Amino acid sequence: MAEMTDRRRRAAAVVLFGVAGLLILGAWTGRRERRRSGGLLVAAQLLDHPMVFAVAVGATLTAALLLAVRGAILRSLILVAGVFGTLVVTLAAGLFGSPGGQETLRAGAPDRPDRHLVVEEGAAMIDPLWWVYVDEGSGLTTRRWHVGLVNGDHYALRAAEWDGPDRVRLTVDTGERDEVHVVELSPSDGRPQRMVDRG
Repeated sequence: MAEMTDRRRRAAAVVLFGVAGLLILGAWTGRRERRRSGGLLVAAQLLDHPMVFAVAVGATLTAALLLAVRGAILRSLILVAGVFGTLVVTLAAGLFGSPGGQETLRAGAPDRPDRHLVVEEGAAMIDPLWWVYVDEGSGLTTRRWHVGLVNGDHYALRAAEWDGPDRVRLTVDTGERDEVHVVELSPSDGRPQRMVDRG
């Protein structure tokens, strides 16, 4: 009977290691989709949460290791190391994870109900940051295209607006004058021909 219990514990540990692997894959997928222009918006929104995934992976790996070993002293060491490691990784994920921003603008394109201009505002330490995107499509197939990044250390985003169904106009304050950038979008999928980078 004790052997059966050991077998079940090992099987549960293997399942938990598999779950931890799937969580890591999910976190990587979410990060990749958020960072790449044209990434699936739903994947980024659901899966790019570094702190949540850090806690989930840490807890799952700790539980798997606790099930895999038998000695009380070794289990105590694993528990302490698991809690400490999860705490460190969670803090690192919070510091270096997705900066994210608050959505400050969402404007539909003229004559294009499937296309939206989105501006998010956040901060890099003390300087404001503005991310400009075009969301193309609807539902689960919506893709987010990166149109611009403006760092408030030297610049400021004054305006982001549509200049037609396939053009976005960004006005950036350089401190001395305003720069106007017109970004053409592909009529078929919304892909920008270039990205305005003032970062």
